[in-house]
Amino acid sequence: MSTCPNGHQSGTDDWCEVCGHRMSAPAVPSASVGSGAAARPVASGYDPDATAAAEPCPTCGTPREGLALFCEECRYNFQTHTATTFVPPPSPPSPGFPPYQRYESQRSRPSQMNRPAEPLAPEAVIPGEGGDSGDFLLTPPSSPSAPASSSRTSGAAAPEPVAAPAAPEVTTWIATVAADRDYFTAMMARSGPDATGLYFPSYSPELRLPLVGNQITIGRRRHSTGEAPDIDLSRAPEDPGVSHKHAVLVQQPDGGWSVVDQDSTNGTTVNGAADPIQPYLPVPLKDGDRVHVGAWTTITVARG
Repeated sequence: MSTCPNGHQSGTDDWCEVCGHRMSAPAVPSASVGSGAAARPVASGYDPDATAAAEPCPTCGTPREGLALFCEECRYNFQTHTATTFVPPPSPPSPGFPPYQRYESQRSRPSQMNRPAEPLAPEAVIPGEGGDSGDFLLTPPSSPSAPASSSRTSGAAAPEPVAAPAAPEVTTWIATVAADRDYFTAMMARSGPDATGLYFPSYSPELRLPLVGNQITIGRRRHSTGEAPDIDLSRAPEDPGVSHKHAVLVQQPDGGWSVVDQDSTNGTTVNGAADPIQPYLPVPLKDGDRVHVGAWTTITVARG
C-alpha cells in the first residue's frame, strides 16, 4: 500500500484511489515486445492510440494526461468511469458574535416609579412599649364599609369612580315578505298583453325574516344545483316574475339598509314607483320602505 501526498492509502502506485492525486512520477516500462520501431512498452490498460489523441474528460472536458487514472481538474476516474468520491473536509466555522437576543426592560413603569407617596393616618402608627425605641406597627387596611377618613388624612380626597362606557345600541331590522294585490294590479296595467295568464294567488302566507349579516340575497332557488338565496321566493305560490338572482339588500355603515338590483329580467321598484331602479346602483331604504319584485311580491323593511 502506498500513501498519497494527502495522506490516503492507495493500492496503486501512480494515482491515489481516493482523491486522484498523483502518487509519484510515472514509472518507465522496462520491457517491450517486438523489435525495431514497432516495439511498444507493455503496461496494464495500455491503449495504442492514447498518444495520438488525448481523451477528453466527459465531466469537465479537460484532455486526459497520457494514461492518467484521474482527471487533473475534476478527479474523474477514467478506469471506473465515475466521479471521484473524495470529499474535502469542512472548513472550520469563522468566529463571530452570538445571535442578537431581545431582552425586556426591567425598569418600573413611570406611573409606578413616579407615583407620590400617601401620608399615613395618625392612628396607623402605634408606638412600642419601649417608648422612644422607634418600633411601630401598621394597622390593617380598613374595610370597604369604613369611612374614608379612617384610612386617609383629611387633606386627601378619595378618587371619583369612572363610569363604564355605554354599550352601542343594536338595532334589529325585519323583512316582511307578502303578496301585494295593489302592486299586482299596477304591474298588470303597465305590462299590458305581456302579462296575460298571470293571476294573483288566492293564498300566500306572510313571511317575516330578520336581516342578519351584511348582505341578504333575493331570488328563486335553482332546482338543478340546489343554490338558494336568503329570501327564497320559489316557495308556493312561486312568483314567476322573480329572477334567480334578482336583488340584494346591503347593510350601510350607519346600520341601515339599501337595495341593489342585480340586472333582473323584470326589474325592482321601491314604494310603488312606476320606473324600476337602475341595476347595480344602491338605493337607501328608510324604516317602512317597500321593495317590489316579480309579479306580486312586496318586501317591507322595518326596524324590529
